[in-house]
Amino acid sequence: MKQANEPILNEAMRYVDNAVDILSEKAGKDEGFYVDRKYVRMAGNTLWNGVLEALNHRFPDLRKSKGRPDINKYKELVSKENKKMLNHLVTGYNYMHLLMGYDGDLSYQTSRIAIDEAQKLITWAASENLD
Repeated sequence: MKQANEPILNEAMRYVDNAVDILSEKAGKDEGFYVDRKYVRMAGNTLWNGVLEALNHRFPDLRKSKGRPDINKYKELVSKENKKMLNHLVTGYNYMHLLMGYDGDLSYQTSRIAIDEAQKLITWAASENLD
């Protein structure tokens, strides 16, 4: 049976809520596209940071290593636990970090996918095996 670690889940989901607020209040929307790339980037980075909060909780050894862990370390650890979640991690990384965070992709659909992936990853990472 899996149950969420509520404090971690709530903290990481705050990032998702903040990203949604940034998009809805500041990015402006016109016919399926956002208007201001700056706020799309900000929202993408906020989403990705929320996912990292949850992943760093799930994999505490990453915090002990020197330097910043790269995406390949996260991929390796996630794939050992759940191959399906690896797909969500790769997709989430591409949408949140690369398309939104770096490129500032203005498509509303890109941000919807990023938000959905963030929620899935955070919920999974905050879950605890209580068997």
